[in-house]
Amino acid sequence: MTVNGHAQFFFFSHFCKQHGGCRSGPASGLIPQRAVKPAALGGDHLVAVGVAPDTSCSPGTDPRRAGPTRCREDRQTHGPPQSMGSQSSSGMSGGRSSSSDNPAERSEAAEPNRSRRTADRQSSAAAPSSEAAPSSAAAAAGAPEEDVDLAEVLAYLLRRGQVRLVHGSGATGLQLVQSYSDSDEDSDGAWEGRLGDRYNPPVDTQPDTHEVDLSEIRTQILLATASSTQKGRQGFTHMLAEREKGRCKGSSFSHGECSRIRTHFLPNHVSHKDTYQQKAFCGVYSEEGNMFLSACQDQNIRLYDTTKGRFKLLRTVRARDVGWSVLDVCFTPDAQHVLYSSWSDYIHLCSIDGDSENHTSLDLNPDERRFCVFSLAASTDGKEILGGANDGCLYVFDLEQNKRTLKIDAHEDDVNAVAFADGSSQLLFSGSDDALCKVWDRRTLREDRPQPVGELAGHRDGITFIHSKGDARYLISNSKDQSIKLWDVRKFSPKEGLAASRLAVTQQNWDYRWQQVPQRGEEGGSYERKTEEEPLRRHKLTGDTSVMTYRGHGVLHTLIRSRFSPEFTTGQRFIYSGCSTGKIVIYDVLTGTVVSRLSGHDACVRDVSWHPYEDTIISSSWDGAVRMWEHRQTHPLEEERERD
Repeated sequence: MTVNGHAQFFFFSHFCKQHGGCRSGPASGLIPQRAVKPAALGGDHLVAVGVAPDTSCSPGTDPRRAGPTRCREDRQTHGPPQSMGSQSSSGMSGGRSSSSDNPAERSEAAEPNRSRRTADRQSSAAAPSSEAAPSSAAAAAGAPEEDVDLAEVLAYLLRRGQVRLVHGSGATGLQLVQSYSDSDEDSDGAWEGRLGDRYNPPVDTQPDTHEVDLSEIRTQILLATASSTQKGRQGFTHMLAEREKGRCKGSSFSHGECSRIRTHFLPNHVSHKDTYQQKAFCGVYSEEGNMFLSACQDQNIRLYDTTKGRFKLLRTVRARDVGWSVLDVCFTPDAQHVLYSSWSDYIHLCSIDGDSENHTSLDLNPDERRFCVFSLAASTDGKEILGGANDGCLYVFDLEQNKRTLKIDAHEDDVNAVAFADGSSQLLFSGSDDALCKVWDRRTLREDRPQPVGELAGHRDGITFIHSKGDARYLISNSKDQSIKLWDVRKFSPKEGLAASRLAVTQQNWDYRWQQVPQRGEEGGSYERKTEEEPLRRHKLTGDTSVMTYRGHGVLHTLIRSRFSPEFTTGQRFIYSGCSTGKIVIYDVLTGTVVSRLSGHDACVRDVSWHPYEDTIISSSWDGAVRMWEHRQTHPLEEERERD
């Protein structure tokens, strides 16, 4: 393996520079536990490998914000952005260089979700070890960085088993990953589930449907699928027989009946795909479904033509001011512009049809030196942009006034997800690593007194994504506690529920980015069993007001996303989610059961998007693949016979 001249292999020298010598940890010997981040190796050269500095903060630093990226004192200060015309063709030049040009910070953000409690746990994880690296003496003696033999350090780590080279395809063609096990066993527990299907997410075989059976959403979905008296999906052959008997309204199926029929033909086969050399982070259909937008860790945003079942690359836009990766993208309502965010003080706006080299920087003017917007949403009228950031705040940027109009101190931890409740753009949803969903009224928001309309508590760990049903009443939240919850915003959680959720969060003693899900019954675990033969216990926290809980997918490594299925084709009968095992998992909203699992990726599926008017799903995975799924029936009515 050769180290490319443009690559930065800095972890040993950078760590010694920060601490004046080598430190050790129980698992790494040379470095703090869980410090090495996964790094993609394109071809035969190293792209980036890094170790975060020690998490102990300098005097005056807020201990809640202690962490690899919040305690850096050598970070360059952000300067004013240069004009777009002065930027280089790569799009990476300009005054905002610290988050995009500094390779140390790119690698330190290997999963950009820097939760404060995770940082606190990491800061207390280091312990002495008896073995030192070959180059540690020289480094401790003040040897220059360039004198460190990087190849020798890498060979040392490989020899000790602290890192592995893993072969695959696409973005996983070759990866350098750390071994995390604290034991001497050969098996690496934290690695299981990172690639392939080794982690088996627990499934609730007997979902509690009491609340959803009494809810309004059940009536809405049954009416939308012409199933007012049917809880389950009615057989397709039975529907055909009813039509032939003249028992359908008119001479053909109604729209609701068509939606019910389409629930029998869910996507199950890959029809198109594209492969990148690095991780695909997010992808979304336009409102009309004629375009698909994909963002990759290679800093490229790709636009595809998806009309009439096509999947043709139209344009590739080089993102600007990118720190580590583009983390979220979305269309403006008119589908004429694209919004994207990264580790940067700015949200960027780029034209689709016009000059794609002209990017407008929307300055959020945050107080944090190390800042990132994890989630974006555009209002229906296209006037305002909503963002959730790592400083626990919600940001509202007014495009007409060209300035930030609101900064709301919303949560106690990173805001990983934001959404507008409906087309009015007045109600806002936010989800955070504090495990709470909050509802905000845009008309009464004040920076000096930020008060949510209500709070929704029931998760045991941080929230990775939220999605609104679009009626300002129901939303879903995906969580690191390996569950999705359905909420009714008219049923807020009491104080006891908020307290129970906060307590559950403090009891989580694992890092979802690098470790396995805690075993059932362990302290801080998400699931409980009295015996292995007993079904998964549906233990709800005190004050949990969720309507339904869905389990059967894995939430590891990154902020995995879940959504409602489209109203036009399915009546929003389903919830579909990415999964850390490389699958797409589809749930029935009303029964809580898993109705389909789509396998085809070699790494976690971070994002999924269902065409608003067609029966296709596009998945974006960390294996570098973007795949379009559609229904293919090789034997007529074979699937129907299996269901019947």
